[in-house]
Amino acid sequence: MSNLKSDDDDDYKFLRIIDAMASINQKVNLIGVITEIGISKQSRGTDCCCTIKIVDESNANSGISVNFFAENFEKLPHVESAGDIIQLVRVVMKSHRSGVNVLFDKKFSSFAIYEGREGSKFAPYQVSPKFHGRDRDKKFIAGLRKWTVSHRPETASSDSLSLKDIKQGNQSTLICKVLHVCEVKDGEWMLFVWDGTDAPPVNIHTKLDEEFDNPLPLELESIPLSRNVLCKFPTVGTVLRMTNGNCNEKLGLHLLKPGKWVQFKNINFEVRYGLWCGILLSKSKFCFLPDDDDHVIHCRRTYEERAESKWDRKPFTCLPWPSKVTDTDHQDVPFVTLMDVLTYPEVIAKFRCVVRVVATLPGHPRDFKAPCGTYRIRLTLEDPTARIHAYIYAEDGVKFFEGYPSIDTMIKKHNALLGVEETDDADSDEKPRNPPWVECCLCSYNIDETDVWGSIRYRIFDTTLVG
Repeated sequence: MSNLKSDDDDDYKFLRIIDAMASINQKVNLIGVITEIGISKQSRGTDCCCTIKIVDESNANSGISVNFFAENFEKLPHVESAGDIIQLVRVVMKSHRSGVNVLFDKKFSSFAIYEGREGSKFAPYQVSPKFHGRDRDKKFIAGLRKWTVSHRPETASSDSLSLKDIKQGNQSTLICKVLHVCEVKDGEWMLFVWDGTDAPPVNIHTKLDEEFDNPLPLELESIPLSRNVLCKFPTVGTVLRMTNGNCNEKLGLHLLKPGKWVQFKNINFEVRYGLWCGILLSKSKFCFLPDDDDHVIHCRRTYEERAESKWDRKPFTCLPWPSKVTDTDHQDVPFVTLMDVLTYPEVIAKFRCVVRVVATLPGHPRDFKAPCGTYRIRLTLEDPTARIHAYIYAEDGVKFFEGYPSIDTMIKKHNALLGVEETDDADSDEKPRNPPWVECCLCSYNIDETDVWGSIRYRIFDTTLVG
């Protein structure tokens, strides 16, 4: 890479990063390996902008940041993987309080991005409108590819979290796979990400008697994902919703490609309606990880072992076994996840699951029976993969409650099922609930033959609330 300084054509002479850092306010040409990408966003003006970090052999550790500005998101760099190579022509070196960085000026700067793996083609997979390539560029690209074989830039951070370890409040690094990207409102996008592990269960803060007027949502997106989309998701492990933390700031989340493994840095986690949500900040950054990254391989292997096991589809936090609050009649049937239930290829089917009951409608046991004495209740069930509504009706209710117990017994069992703390405090309904993991049997059915999949419902059967 020492030959970066020896090109005869001054207009196209590449500088090493360490040399370019001394050329403040000058136009220079750089070529480097991409290690990190900032989230694309709308600038304070009319432009869109993003920041990437590059390294070369002269500055392999800290690298340098390049700030891009363009008329729209599509004209910004769309990097396919960390370790790819970017060629920058006529960019300006700038000095700020945070240090020296590079400015890509849309008026005269240009770029090209190449695959970083040795042996890849020399044709760039993205070029800016003003870019003009030269045959002699190939030797610099080949030199960087050869260098990265023995000096592969660090991508996956050692301090990254799995979804099973997330907490509220702390900015974190997360390695995950982008499963889906969709627009939930005009200009507001949501990512659906996954790593094969289960996000931890959280306390429920809603009041039981508010379920009729303010029911717990089954998902954070305003329009539920279609069955076709859900059927493409893994059925084990939490699918985390991730969105912009500042609704007034437009981010280019739609540019993230489903199917890619990504490392996100400087993101927060919040609990909304008892569901985990990832929060992207203005300073959040990401990099795409190659499929042979050690962390990616570990995630895939762990998931495959769990998915193939007959008994390991239970939530991580209920191991070795769910609570004894309920019992079922089919102890020989393996457990499945709620995502298994939602994506099952047949309309009418039976399942055995481990879930938490996070809400009931009606909210008080005194209202669980119709005036004729028939049980009719809607439960909101959740596991790490999904939330659904399931109904208890008629004889299934008699089985569930072991007949027609007194109201005091019903309240006690109901409290145990929903994790309500037993107390003499008059404000006990104000306290957060921590529902236990319980087992139940579910049956799926449809109520409209003209809309078979759209009218699927679930009921609980052969399950007893022991309390």
